[in-house]
Amino acid sequence: MARKKTGRRSIEPIIFNTINTLIMLTIIVVMLYPFWNTIAVSFNNAQDTLRGGITLWPRVFSTYNYETVFKNQLLVIGAMNSVLRTAISTILGVFISALVGYVLSRPEFVLRKFATRYFVLTMYVSAGLIPNYFLIKDLHLTNNFLVYILPGMVSVFNIIVVKSFIQSLPSSLVEAGFIDGAGHFRCFFQIILPCCKPVLATVALWCAVGAWNTWFDTFIYCSSNNNLTTLQYEMMKMLSSAMNAASQRSQQAIFGQGTTTVVNTVTPASMQAAVTVVASLPIIMVYPFLQKYFVKGVTIGAVKG
Repeated sequence: MARKKTGRRSIEPIIFNTINTLIMLTIIVVMLYPFWNTIAVSFNNAQDTLRGGITLWPRVFSTYNYETVFKNQLLVIGAMNSVLRTAISTILGVFISALVGYVLSRPEFVLRKFATRYFVLTMYVSAGLIPNYFLIKDLHLTNNFLVYILPGMVSVFNIIVVKSFIQSLPSSLVEAGFIDGAGHFRCFFQIILPCCKPVLATVALWCAVGAWNTWFDTFIYCSSNNNLTTLQYEMMKMLSSAMNAASQRSQQAIFGQGTTTVVNTVTPASMQAAVTVVASLPIIMVYPFLQKYFVKGVTIGAVKG
């Protein structure tokens, strides 16, 4: 009887691991397939893509979609502006979120509850697009690179997230610093910031993705200055041009005008796939370096009993 129980116990972990592995593999496939399909469509001939049925591999391999994307002369300027904008916005956004979050987390700050409620109120009350445009214009930020940095430098949501994380840290960390003669700035830079790596990495990723993907502010404030264009804005214009060209070809086909066969051309679907891959690649390359901080408990062992 003892041998049979031992055998059953040895089989149960195998069954559990097998089922768990199958579930994880299914989740991986479901998560990766859309992006892999987008890559396959981006490397497929645009006219052949209209037939549908592209799954894991291009049916008619072609790099014309990417050639069309990189032919844009403003793409290099837009990429440089996007990288610079993302770097500056991320650094300032993370620092300000951490600094304000630390101040709001301190119990000796008398107005911390009022300030927190005031900040949260701004998340739900907004003047709207038109008053915001006139404000930016009155501040002389139109056609100015600072319009990419200053308006979004403070994020209330990020501040609340950092504040909540700091409040979850052991209070004895800061108290020990005060006993040793450290002030608030020294406690912030030497004690709080090292312990906040997980939440700061998360906030950094949010700031970077937000700054990298946005194009509407370029359209509103800097569309007349090609030197201030961004990568996403140029991608948006190329996608719009492809959609307009496809609409014109459809009208010509209806009225029997123009040529019926086009060898090298792009379609909205193929252009959208190529644009998605080009725009997503930098974020995908950065994400693995920040992922380890999401689950890493840096405060374990910080306070010894």
